[in-house]
Amino acid sequence: MARAWKCAGLRWSPQGPVLMWDGGRRSALSWGKWVAFGVAEGGVRECVGARGNACPRRVAVPGRSTGARCEECARLDRAHSVAADGIADDPRPYRVYLAWFGPGMTKVGITAVERGSARLLEQGAVCFSRLGTGPLMAARRAEELLRAALGVPDRIPYGDKRAVRASLPEGEEERAREIRELHARAVALGGWPESLAPEPFRAVDHLDVFGLAGAPAAVGEVSELVAGGAVSGELVAAAGPDLHLATGEGVVVLDTRLMRGWELVPMPTEDVQHTSPGGVPRASSAQVSFPVREFRKEAAHLQDGLF
Repeated sequence: MARAWKCAGLRWSPQGPVLMWDGGRRSALSWGKWVAFGVAEGGVRECVGARGNACPRRVAVPGRSTGARCEECARLDRAHSVAADGIADDPRPYRVYLAWFGPGMTKVGITAVERGSARLLEQGAVCFSRLGTGPLMAARRAEELLRAALGVPDRIPYGDKRAVRASLPEGEEERAREIRELHARAVALGGWPESLAPEPFRAVDHLDVFGLAGAPAAVGEVSELVAGGAVSGELVAAAGPDLHLATGEGVVVLDTRLMRGWELVPMPTEDVQHTSPGGVPRASSAQVSFPVREFRKEAAHLQDGLF
């Protein structure tokens, strides 16, 4: 019987995306690499726990949950997060940024300076610019100021980000236009926290980092993993937690957060090239037997009231 692996999520390194596995194993990903795994018949998805600790009750969690946590563990995890202001006395410096995911999709956020661009890569930001640097609560006040004064949200749903990736502008200048204009309006606002040092506009573009330049458009997304299902395909792009896999049905987006909590097994194959987690050879044909939600053909969501 093939050894089962538990995915610990997708991380972004300076070299590109890396799949993490419980126990410390890492699978570096690159364009053209084959991704192939399945869920054994009778498999059950279990809560992944919180703050590095296993769920004491090993609660079963829904296949569509991107958090992969039961209510108790989700509450514990969020209680110690920056997003929930659970560590207001954090002494580290923070940056406020503007991130752009597609036409009409700009958000404001904060990230620890020591993390560099990692937070933006994890969110799938196509381009971004820093706004200012300072203490955590000053950065939080600036974030609130932009939400209140300019109507800039602090969240963009992942589904909306995926739906527009096939129609992004080709030029870097065009992709940066919205955050350039918003940056100028933001730094001119009254009430800017004195302890937050403003930063000049400088767009950082991730289109090539994500492999989206010239990549075939995705036709849909895996909505959940199920027992007995499987996926195998060639990696053509990746953004945030998403892998864009070329399958027999076209390019399908797999949110790697859906993989957490499942025991995954390598796909059995006959070919000698591989990249499945246990070192099993590459599948001879690309496929996906997990439920897939097709993307709508009409124009994707556009954020209202930004300008």
